[in-house]
Amino acid sequence: MSRKSACVTGLAAFVALGFWSLPASAQVKAATHEVHAFAGWMFGDDLTETDVSGLTPELDDDFTFGARYVYNFTEMLGLDASFGYTPGSATNLTGGDIDLDVITLDVDAMWSFSPTAKFVPYVLGGVGYAFADLDQPITGTVNGQPVVIEDDDGFTLNAGVGARYILSDAAQLRFEARYRFVDKLVDEFDDSLNTFEATVGAGMTF
Repeated sequence: MSRKSACVTGLAAFVALGFWSLPASAQVKAATHEVHAFAGWMFGDDLTETDVSGLTPELDDDFTFGARYVYNFTEMLGLDASFGYTPGSATNLTGGDIDLDVITLDVDAMWSFSPTAKFVPYVLGGVGYAFADLDQPITGTVNGQPVVIEDDDGFTLNAGVGARYILSDAAQLRFEARYRFVDKLVDEFDDSLNTFEATVGAGMTF
């Protein structure tokens, strides 16, 4: 079993255990903290605004995982801080794929609907930063001239929708779809990226 498969299987087992072993409690409470672990899939986009050696480099679609912290100011309004890691690749290159790991940090306002229910939908939005780690430079030609493209960092904007399923006063599940605009991940001929994430997580409330 691959490392990615093992992570997904482990999270799924934890989620299933939570559904079957914990009593349900239906409420998001003010002045509470939440800590979540999540895993899912990130959908990438073009890395550059122009072709390199006749091809447009892309950030591939890949597994993503991370952790989130939530502080609930009220039953409906919260602050969500998220750390994500995607062990991805730069693809569509003449010399073959190159490992491209991406770390994201987001800070969002979260608004919950029906916070006294067992199933709590929410929306969120905010800003952040993305850090890229390219295993080696992308090399090729642009308009007949040789180029060397390194990794870079960029600011992000994100928005999402999701739901929390309250298992007990101390445990919950979380399902989310998040759009993220990334200013850039490379330092030459860079293009902004429109990425998407679909994740499932489990969390503790205290």
